[in-house]
Amino acid sequence: MELPLVVGVDGSESSMRAVDWAADEAALRGVPLRLVYASLWERYEGAALADGLGRPPEQVIADDIVEAAAQRAHRRHAGVKISTDVLPEEPAPALLRAGNEAFALVLGSRGRSGLAELLLGSVSLAVAARAYCPVIVLRGSQDNRAGAGGHRRIVLAVGEEPDDPAAVRFAVAEARARGCAVEAVRAWRRPAHEALGHPLSSRRAARLHEERATEALEAVLSGAPPDVELRRRAVEGPARKVLLDASATADLLVVGARRRPGHSGLQLGRVAHAMLHHSACPVAVVPHRG
Repeated sequence: MELPLVVGVDGSESSMRAVDWAADEAALRGVPLRLVYASLWERYEGAALADGLGRPPEQVIADDIVEAAAQRAHRRHAGVKISTDVLPEEPAPALLRAGNEAFALVLGSRGRSGLAELLLGSVSLAVAARAYCPVIVLRGSQDNRAGAGGHRRIVLAVGEEPDDPAAVRFAVAEARARGCAVEAVRAWRRPAHEALGHPLSSRRAARLHEERATEALEAVLSGAPPDVELRRRAVEGPARKVLLDASATADLLVVGARRRPGHSGLQLGRVAHAMLHHSACPVAVVPHRG
């Protein structure tokens, strides 16, 4: 049984753009699409009202939202199998549970709260920080087409501990489905005391750090299949700035995230957190345990 691609919907324009992107992604991957709306309307409307008047108003709204989303996805890709769910639960826990039986989760950058486009919504952040499946968060200003990106480049962020292949596999699969290249990017920096030393020794130190970054890139991509174009780029500078710059000319930015069993707090590193808030392209957070 194929795991579906799950997209969270709430009627906001951001979530409807996520539906478009997810429909494209489902068509590219050949997987079903599941649209999920979650809200605790029963807590606010009351069970008695629901029994006496039929469906409570919030449920009527929810049903209308998922139906509109399903019609939108069907118009975009009639061949994609689509299912819908309206769940009387808090959105983040409901989506996290849906992610346990999903190929991936797709979310808009913000919901109906009206927060500025530059800020990531609390639900999207909580899900990206805790899900055990890949989570793709669409930045609000981005084009909503998954397969027709103009840059034809998937950027893979290679961090300090490039020891898990999950993010690499995800990036390669995305590139294969889209027919584009994977560019693995590793940022490197010289310690301050090395930069302030003798110019000759400083240059040697810089070459050493760059060589180590290049070796890390080679190690990460050593097992990648030969049918996808692979590029390697070691860049001097803070990781957040390097990756944000790279996102400006990418169709998708893929970052890894460790999951610590039993840890209930946010499980995102500073770099992944910054990418989710400020990336110029959609961000895929791919978890690995450790």
